[in-house]
Amino acid sequence: MALAAGMRVVGVEVEELPVADGGEGTAEVLAAALGGEWRTAAVGDPLGRVVAASYLVLEDGTAVVEAAEAVGLRRLTEEERDPMRASSRGLGELLLAAAGAASGTILVCLGDSATVDGGAGLREVVGRDLAGRELVGLCDVRNLLLGERGAARGFGPQKGASPQEVEELEARLAGMAELRPFAELPGAGAAGGLGAAVAALGGELISGADLVLERIGLRGWARGADLVVTGEGTVDRSSGEGKAVGEVARICAEEDVRCVVFGGRVAEALEGIETYPLSGHPERAAEDLVELGKKLGGALLGVA
Repeated sequence: MALAAGMRVVGVEVEELPVADGGEGTAEVLAAALGGEWRTAAVGDPLGRVVAASYLVLEDGTAVVEAAEAVGLRRLTEEERDPMRASSRGLGELLLAAAGAASGTILVCLGDSATVDGGAGLREVVGRDLAGRELVGLCDVRNLLLGERGAARGFGPQKGASPQEVEELEARLAGMAELRPFAELPGAGAAGGLGAAVAALGGELISGADLVLERIGLRGWARGADLVVTGEGTVDRSSGEGKAVGEVARICAEEDVRCVVFGGRVAEALEGIETYPLSGHPERAAEDLVELGKKLGGALLGVA
């Protein structure tokens, strides 16, 4: 990582520990920490086009499936983003493939989807085929299904919804009777309502960051550190609502370890946390991080 490289330039000893929160990249982080075998299945993307999507089978039989692999924003160009049409069917297909290949719990990483369909496509594909299987949704946010911070109003615009479409999506979600019993669960609004859909299928919703950080042993690493640095592309209100950045900062506070957060863009800093914005130019990200690493490393060593 560029930031670690910058710190090493000034002579600071650095340990790198990839983290995730249930969004894109969670399976890779768990694979690096726990091993496992990658599998691939042909599924539909958010617009129904067939793509090859990967999932992970851990040594204990647990399957790790990412919504982003099948129906993620990364599958679409910016011009193709259309949550009025985007479907979660491909995630259902990926879940069925994983259920056939793995014998244990199915972890569903719910972040970074292109959909706001309340899991309608997913539920149509899966039906009752996952009955009896332990299903756990890893949420990267704690947002409820409806309301100002819900699936449609909170995240619809970044998925391409206009103000009018946001209200149409809100009404659609509110009208899904099968989701109503789960609408107030923390994380129900994750991934366009996929959190509520997983709960409706009998699954449990938990913090993706909590599970990943526990599995990789972050707390133990933090206890032995003088400084922990973490960051993401955009630091904003949602960063403290279940994202990895906010949970890393929380653990550091509990362990009385200094934590620094950086963001390519800082729309809203985390309260009480040292936060550094980068230049905001993606093409300069590596250079920005090297310079930040030098600055932080120099401060640790007392070098101006």
